[in-house]
Amino acid sequence: MSENVTSSPTDDYSYYYDNDLPTPCNYSSLSNFTKVFLPILYSLVFIVGFIGNGLVLCVLIKHRNQTNLTDICLFNLALSDLLFILTLPLYSHYSAVGQWVFGDFMCHLSGGMHDTGFYSSIFFMVAMTLDRYMIIMYAHKVAKYRTLKMGITLSGVVWMLSLCASLPSFIFTKETVRSFDKQCDYIPDSNTWKMYSVIATNILGLVIPFLVMVICYSRIIPTLMHIRSAKKHRVVRLIISIMVVFFLFWGPYNIILFLDFLQSEDVGILKMPCDMDKNLKISLTVTETIAFTHCCLNPIVYAFVGQKFMKRSLELLRKWAPGILFSRHLSDSSFRKSSVSSRSSDFTTVM
Repeated sequence: MSENVTSSPTDDYSYYYDNDLPTPCNYSSLSNFTKVFLPILYSLVFIVGFIGNGLVLCVLIKHRNQTNLTDICLFNLALSDLLFILTLPLYSHYSAVGQWVFGDFMCHLSGGMHDTGFYSSIFFMVAMTLDRYMIIMYAHKVAKYRTLKMGITLSGVVWMLSLCASLPSFIFTKETVRSFDKQCDYIPDSNTWKMYSVIATNILGLVIPFLVMVICYSRIIPTLMHIRSAKKHRVVRLIISIMVVFFLFWGPYNIILFLDFLQSEDVGILKMPCDMDKNLKISLTVTETIAFTHCCLNPIVYAFVGQKFMKRSLELLRKWAPGILFSRHLSDSSFRKSSVSSRSSDFTTVM
């Protein structure tokens, strides 16, 4: 075509364009950013999260004969995080290459697994918060109900709720062809399902769990402060850390996700120029990755901080790597539970 068609600088093509139509935004810079940023961060989250949560599962399986309700919740929390991060290598490759090469079935499966891991992780954190609340506030009344059977029943209910909340992702995350490249995107049939995705992520993933933490821990902390235990200040600091870390990691992502939904073409409530729109999408990518790293912190916050669990972890690591010193000189007395109060001892061994 270039050999047969020529044009002079004076040719006027203005009649091809409608000056009233807005110029489409150019997202090439955003694409270049995600191709570099996401694969690196996803890979780091996968490695750290796989090692941490894998170690939690190994320790709990090794000591399965001593399992209680707390251990069951902890096991399922680690399993949820593993289910979540197992999809990250697929999305890391997707971001780096720019197209989906794993087929339509894996597109549906990875989208559903991603959301199931996300919701189940959040729900098990809520369950552990409520469990701690009952231990501290009503220790003698709930002791007989905190059985292995109750833990299994609770786990089944949480997994069913997580699957139900993730069902739209299993259905609407599909492989499509765009610009001759295969893509894997969440493409619902109606705006209702788009709205559901955003609202469910915000309400179930942030608002409800954060409110549960604030309400439960705001009653637990005054109770702990009246207990005569040297560990109470450490436990209070840890409680505050759990709430602050959870909000700092998930809050920005949920806020940006909601703003991005409001300015989308289907909703159009917020009108943003191209520069602000691109900055919003970059912020969404960054905050999403930061939120994903929370699954790496769960083993630290919920497992390794606990004295009983730390002792078991060190014993397992010494068995796996006998040539490496893992705090060999720590005595059993340093991991002994406080006997001052049954309520504080129950709590500190969980934490």
